Amino acid sequence: MKVVKSESLREALERNPHLRRYIEEFRRREGVVPNFVVQLSRDMKALPRPNIIYPVGDPIFIHIWTDREGDKHYIAIEPRLTPDEEPKYQALMDRMLEVVPKEEVPRDEEELSKLIDKLVEEVVEIVPKPVPFKKKRRFFTLSFREEKLKLTREEVEKFKYLLKRDIIGVGPLEPLIRDPYIEDIHVIGPHNVHIVHKIFDMLPTNIDFRDDIYMVEYLKNLSERIGRPVSEKNPIVDGTLPDGSRINIIFSTDVSLKGPSLTIRKFTAVPISITQLIAWGTLSAEIAAYLWLCLEYGMSVWVSGETASGKTTTLNAIIPFIKPQSKVFTAEDTPEVQVPHPVWQQLCTRERGTEGRVDLFDLLRAALRSRPNYIIVGEIRGKEGAIAFQAMQTGHPVLSTFHAGSVKKLIQRLTGEPINVPITFIDNLNVVLIQQAVYRQGQFLRRCLVVEEIEGYYEEVGGVITRTVFEWDAVNDRHIFRGLYNSYILETKIAQTAGFEDPRQIYEEMFLRARILQRMVELKIFNYYEVVKIIWAFYKKGLRGLPFRL
Repeated sequence: MKVVKSESLREALERNPHLRRYIEEFRRREGVVPNFVVQLSRDMKALPRPNIIYPVGDPIFIHIWTDREGDKHYIAIEPRLTPDEEPKYQALMDRMLEVVPKEEVPRDEEELSKLIDKLVEEVVEIVPKPVPFKKKRRFFTLSFREEKLKLTREEVEKFKYLLKRDIIGVGPLEPLIRDPYIEDIHVIGPHNVHIVHKIFDMLPTNIDFRDDIYMVEYLKNLSERIGRPVSEKNPIVDGTLPDGSRINIIFSTDVSLKGPSLTIRKFTAVPISITQLIAWGTLSAEIAAYLWLCLEYGMSVWVSGETASGKTTTLNAIIPFIKPQSKVFTAEDTPEVQVPHPVWQQLCTRERGTEGRVDLFDLLRAALRSRPNYIIVGEIRGKEGAIAFQAMQTGHPVLSTFHAGSVKKLIQRLTGEPINVPITFIDNLNVVLIQQAVYRQGQFLRRCLVVEEIEGYYEEVGGVITRTVFEWDAVNDRHIFRGLYNSYILETKIAQTAGFEDPRQIYEEMFLRARILQRMVELKIFNYYEVVKIIWAFYKKGLRGLPFRL
């Protein structure tokens, strides 16, 4: 669907009568008018009582407001059918179904959208004022089929939006899918829809699925569209929506006791850049520069942490540090990793019975035969971890995410069932970054807690020796570089390969790259692809390739 975004309140009100009615009703009820903003900023998190409307593509607008009790609400403002319009809408669909058989089958969503416009135009006559709808006795004659449905321009635009929303989009969830400020969508039964907002955290919404029957049909249709049909026999499915968002559906009411439920992890079309993460304080410019050197020189780096700690976001942000001429191989259950490199072999698992099934284990075995410079695994959970370590042993560096809150727990999981990596092989993994969602001064923040190097297993101490190179100071919210002149990876692994006579010169190189990244933050260069362009220009021409002076 083509999305037009209003750039001012006057423009929005002119094009969207339903928005004008909503604001007028809200003003009568609450005595205030919401503030219209085109974009949100992280500074708004500090607003004590937000009352904001922002556009996510006409005719949808989002209202975040605070009630008298201090609770925040997320209201999706979109065209809704009135009781008088419901029979007209049904009649429109009936007329369209009568004429559609003569049309060619659309090949994609764009053609389907144009076909809906064409069919509506064919069966509707535009009138200046609403005409009361009277259901006529159906005589299937040529004259009846040629009689057009009398609708106003506003009714036509509203009906076309609803048709496209339900046929091409994702129905009632369309406003949430369009909103770029949403991280997760949680639906527990037909009347309980919450979202995790990037700025305002967890919020209840006004999205509703009527009843269990409607929601069951909705989930059946949605799951069939994404190729993972759900049923009483197969009540739990994972899949990917057309926009790339990850969805988990729990269908059966005897499994999900509060009614059919689903969880959506939103996909970001443009990844968040490393400079944006630095500006947010997720990690420091020095940590990013350290990772830059690690990925340039083929170190295996894993981003570990608990659920919703931002692991995949950080993974995507550091991928541009891999040399631009590298071949990158990705293996995932659901496609979330985004790679800017031209030679990118993107593979995804397939769940189709037992014979046609392709899992991460199979994909990683295939990776060993495809000669990649880097292997990226979306998330390591099971036996594929052993293959990842085999890949590292044979000289293929691996990037991945992992569920563990510390390096100690990570090693315990790797050496236990079902991964079973021998503890003496652990040093094939070079660097572990531990990330976590922390609650600090009333706000949820993502922070890199620690960056640790894995030096190796030493029999005399009976365990694996690690070195902490970076650590987060929770009191002052800053990252401390503990590894200055004490980094095993920088001095022993990278400095020698880079040709430094004095291994300690590698720190100067790291600080130079930290200055480059910090300068981009100062210049507010946050666009992912602009950041990629600058990093790759540095690879080609050094400091001469930078579009700014340090």
